[in-house]
This record gives sequence, structure tokens and C-alpha cells, in this order.
Amino acid sequence: MLLNRIFYTLKPAIPRRLQIFLRRQVALYKRKKYAHIWPIDPKAGNPPDGWKGWPDGKQFSLVLSHDVDTQKGNDSVSKLIKIEEELGFRSSFNFVPERYQNSNSLQKDLCNKGFGIGVHGLKHDGKLFHSRKIFKQRAAKINAYLIKWKTNGFSSPSMLHNLDWLKALNITHSTSTFDTDPFEPQPDASRTIFPFWVGDDHYSAGYLELPYTLPQDHLLFVILQEKTIDIWKKKLDWITGNGGMALLNTHTDYMNFTGGVLSDEEYPVTFYSDFLNYIKQKYSDQYWNALPSDVVRFWKKSSPR
Repeated sequence: MLLNRIFYTLKPAIPRRLQIFLRRQVALYKRKKYAHIWPIDPKAGNPPDGWKGWPDGKQFSLVLSHDVDTQKGNDSVSKLIKIEEELGFRSSFNFVPERYQNSNSLQKDLCNKGFGIGVHGLKHDGKLFHSRKIFKQRAAKINAYLIKWKTNGFSSPSMLHNLDWLKALNITHSTSTFDTDPFEPQPDASRTIFPFWVGDDHYSAGYLELPYTLPQDHLLFVILQEKTIDIWKKKLDWITGNGGMALLNTHTDYMNFTGGVLSDEEYPVTFYSDFLNYIKQKYSDQYWNALPSDVVRFWKKSSPR
């Protein structure tokens, strides 16, 4: 955590292109070193004790989540909604309260159309977990935004986390971890492709952690510079074979919707739509496309205590 604190303190002074260059060099090294657990950690496929499966006998659950990091990403949300609606999918969008101008009408439109919303940190500056004091101060503000936005969902910026501290938030679910991802700044993996409860054994207090189980888009297409969605397909096929939760967390900030020249931190939105089509065609009627809030209701009702 000390290295993270130093990095996020110095980050504003480091040119963005240099940040990406350095991250790419580190990623090349880690990709070789951790090939045995990324993109697939075989041990993450073990189901919880007493697991009885997903609703209606579905083979796996599909949770689509989007972290909206910047104003550019916020302005592109409506474009992604249209794509998902046309393909018959629903997802949840997580917004940063104090980094850009949030739109009440956009959030209302999302909810009216059957999509979900959540709070994505507070400022997205990497400092939420720097100290207990800072976290407590920001937690009070985050809780206020949870009430204002009428949501119980949280997503941690950069997947920095302290699962015990997050109990101070008035949330029912969080996406702040991952089954396996050695490229994250805090790479301690949950090593499971299933949700897990953080709190007491009777679900009267705590929240459901939904780790993302498919590699994030920025890692694949910006840092690792992948030119296909083959890794997404491979990982999804493995998740379905183990009956787990396929949770994909992407960012409208990095999607190119125009089909024009890509910037250093963009990839074609067709990568995402092609993946949704792959799911529809290969796994028709085999998946439960759920919002995080749906998973919470199911988990509390049906999962083993």
C-alpha cells in the first residue's frame, strides 16, 4: 500500500503517455511471470460449499458493469445503452460523484430502462484508502450520494480496497476485487468466480462482494494491446464450464464509438458488442443476465449460510 500511496501522490506530475508506457513494460513482465494464474486461476473455479446453482437452472450468471471514470465516459453512456438495448442486455453503470458533472436525467433514464447505477468511489484519485481517517471522511460523503442517487451499489476505483472498511458504507453490494488480476495496483485476488458475503453469517449486516471475473478492457486493449477478444472468449468458456459468475467490468471512457482513428487509450466499441454477440450465439438460454442488485436478492434467498 505504501507504493500505491507514493504513486498516486506523484501521478498528477507524470505525463499520461509516460504512465501508459511504464505500465506496459511492467505488464509484459507480469504476463510471463503469472501465466499460470492469469487469465485463468484454476483454483478460482471451486463453487461455495453447498452451492445449488443459479436461478432457473441457468449454467452461469452474466453481470455487465461499467465504471465511468471521466466526463468523456459520462458523455458516452447513452451510446453504450443503445448498443446493449439493441442486443437485449442490461448492465449497471458506476459514476464518480466528485470528478465530473453527473446528470440526474441520465441516471433516471438508466433506471427507467431497467439498467442499474452505483457509486464509483468519491474522487477517483487513488486516496480513498490512504488512511482510516480519510476513508471515514469520504465514507460519509459516499453514503450521502448513495441516498441521493437511490442506490446501494459501490465500485472501488482502481480496485483498491479494504473489504472490512467498506462495511461502513450503506451498500448491499460492491465490485472492488477480482478472481485473478496480477496487473492491478493491489493484486490480492479473491480467487473465486462466485460472489461472496462480507459480514456476519446470517446476512443481517454486511454486503455481497461481486469480483470481476473477466479481464478489464483497459488492461486488455490499452496496456496489453490485444487486437482481438480471444482472451474474453477463452475466460468466459472456462467460467461457464465451472458454472460461475461472468462479471465484465468495462469503461465507456476508453471505447471509440465513431470508428475513427484510435487514441492511445481507446479501443473499438465493436470489441464489446462482438463479445455480447458471442455470448448470445454460443450460450443462448444458458445465462442469467442479472444486475448486481438481482444477484444480491438471489444470494440472500438461495445461497448456503
